[in-house]
Amino acid sequence: MRWEGREQSSNVEDRRGMAMAAGGIVAGGGIGTLLLILIMTFLGANPAQLMEQVGQQQPQQSTRVAVDPKDDRDAPLKNFVSVVMRDTEDVWGKLFREKLGARYQEPKLVLFSGEVRSACGAATAAVGPFYCPGDSNVYLDFDFFRDLKNKFGAPGDFAMAYVIAHEVGHHVQNQLGLSAKVQRMQSQQSKVEGNQLSVRLELQADYLAGVWAHHAQASKKILDSGDFEEAINAASQIGDDTLQKRASNRVHPDLFTHGTSKQRVKWFALGYKTGDVEGLMKPFEIAYEDL
Repeated sequence: MRWEGREQSSNVEDRRGMAMAAGGIVAGGGIGTLLLILIMTFLGANPAQLMEQVGQQQPQQSTRVAVDPKDDRDAPLKNFVSVVMRDTEDVWGKLFREKLGARYQEPKLVLFSGEVRSACGAATAAVGPFYCPGDSNVYLDFDFFRDLKNKFGAPGDFAMAYVIAHEVGHHVQNQLGLSAKVQRMQSQQSKVEGNQLSVRLELQADYLAGVWAHHAQASKKILDSGDFEEAINAASQIGDDTLQKRASNRVHPDLFTHGTSKQRVKWFALGYKTGDVEGLMKPFEIAYEDL
């Protein structure tokens, strides 16, 4: 991916080095809890959902030890994600203005290490990158990128860009009122039906990530040979079925919340192929079994 030397976003907040006092998220023990965490790890889950399942949030204080720029091993990664965020701002700002007749409100990317507090509650890096609608922030621990490469076999800078674009896709959903609408619908349905709505919302975020990539490539020529395949591989490695197999060697479709590997690849690729932001409702317009 061609990112070196390009403009960076000013909406990046570095909270690395911040540590919360003991007693933050208290999770119940047992194999079921461990399996749930394994399944949701690296899915970009909302931490509020995770806490609802496995624990209670406790008040706590935090201290901060600033990361010294001279000793920051992740300085290149910080520069990279800042460029990607700038690209998302440029693309979505234009699409909102020209296609949606609205003003795009830029989210903030919060970098953290280990644990972080958001408007959605306290969360550890175990939940993976996530978007919090309460404060319109995307949260990211760089250890996720290392695990994406080393544990999940999905290396590459455009694989990382896909992850960020997916979370920004959730911000687009939030700004358009789609996230709140789905939440209201989920409150009136069964757990299985609610999970199916969650899958649709996540696949829509994958589609929006593809739309972003389409327009970023058209306007800035950001991709090198093999970059698209990096994103496709990343989407495949973090499907619900693939993660469940890795965690327990079994697949439980009723527990899907983000979509299968095949579905995630399909919707990202469709967004990239068409670049059609006006088609964003497609994941909600077809039968669930056809997703």
